[in-house]
Amino acid sequence: MSKSLKGWVVGGVAVAAVLIAAGAAVAIAPNWAGPGDVPAATSSPSAAATESSTPSATPSPTVAPSFDFGASPADDAEMVNPVTVPEVRADDAVIESVTLRAADGGEPVEGTLSEGDSVWTATERLEFATEYTFEFVLADADGNTATESQSFSTVMPANEADAAMYPLEGSTVGTGQPIEINFSEPVINRDEVESAITITSSSGQVGAFHWLSDTKVRYRAEEFWAPNSTITVDMQLFGVDYGNQMIGNFDDEMVINTHNTRLAVVDNDTKMMDVYIDGALTRSFPITLGTEEWPSTIGYHVVMEQYESTKFTAESIGLQPGDDAYYEPTVVKNASRISNGGAFVHEALPAAQVALGNFNVSHGCIGMSPEGAKYFYDTFGPGDVVEIKNTGYGPMFIWDGFGDWNTPWNEYSNQ
Repeated sequence: MSKSLKGWVVGGVAVAAVLIAAGAAVAIAPNWAGPGDVPAATSSPSAAATESSTPSATPSPTVAPSFDFGASPADDAEMVNPVTVPEVRADDAVIESVTLRAADGGEPVEGTLSEGDSVWTATERLEFATEYTFEFVLADADGNTATESQSFSTVMPANEADAAMYPLEGSTVGTGQPIEINFSEPVINRDEVESAITITSSSGQVGAFHWLSDTKVRYRAEEFWAPNSTITVDMQLFGVDYGNQMIGNFDDEMVINTHNTRLAVVDNDTKMMDVYIDGALTRSFPITLGTEEWPSTIGYHVVMEQYESTKFTAESIGLQPGDDAYYEPTVVKNASRISNGGAFVHEALPAAQVALGNFNVSHGCIGMSPEGAKYFYDTFGPGDVVEIKNTGYGPMFIWDGFGDWNTPWNEYSNQ
């Protein structure tokens, strides 16, 4: 009995040892012991696994490199002036690449990197009314990189400002032609706009600007332009702030030329027109001028435009049917305009031919014989000068055509 007890004890010890050693493996151990012979486990498999396993270290998260940089225009900037030069600057890093392009596609804006690759500067001009995306890659000395992106948009069409010049590019005009620039928007910053316009002449004449309004400026020299000279107008108005958030949208260079000197002197005392070509008296013609009720203005008048024939109406000078000076619509020949107010050099109507050289019958115009009017029409053109004397009336205003030469130079140049 003791033997079998001993044997059982030994066997029991062995089984216990196996169970203790197996631990969490009890649930999946081979069934070499009968179900009635295996004691119930006193600990759960998960608890045993926790107690028997060695905790593993949690890896640290990767930290993105941080770079000091500056980029202009600023992110999300609006109404950026297209003259602005985009730029990226990196501190303690280098610029690996920069891509600046319109958000709707197209070729990237060209640019250059400085020595050391720390500054990128655009070398192409931006466009108006465009949204741009700006992406750049920075790298540090350890090879870490970071990609940054921004966006901005430029001035919208409602804030673009244009300008137009007279005479037109390539024109040949008379020596009395002022240069006129008309702006699409009021100019508040006159000094800034003037600084963006450079006017030079082959004769070396220096002129001055004179503003007639916020949208119109004229330029002339102290004396008439030299004959057979070249005048160059360089307008660098792209990006120039006119004021009120209006931005100039173009650059252009235009050249005009002057021909020889042509001057017609009309004297009310003699009722004659003397024509001087290059300073020499060439022809003389009898004329008729405006009546006392409708006097001709004195001073210098510049030919503005010409018509082989055109219709005059009394309404154009403020008259209505029933007025004493009213006249029916009338077609006239060889008409050269010299004022906005309706003064022309033209062929007098047949009924007025008797007045030539004798008395005045016009509404302010210079009436001539058919021969005289045809000669004037063929010889004179835009920019040529007509001087009217001794009518007892004041000079033509600067705004009533090109009356610039009737304004004293000191007043004209020191507006």
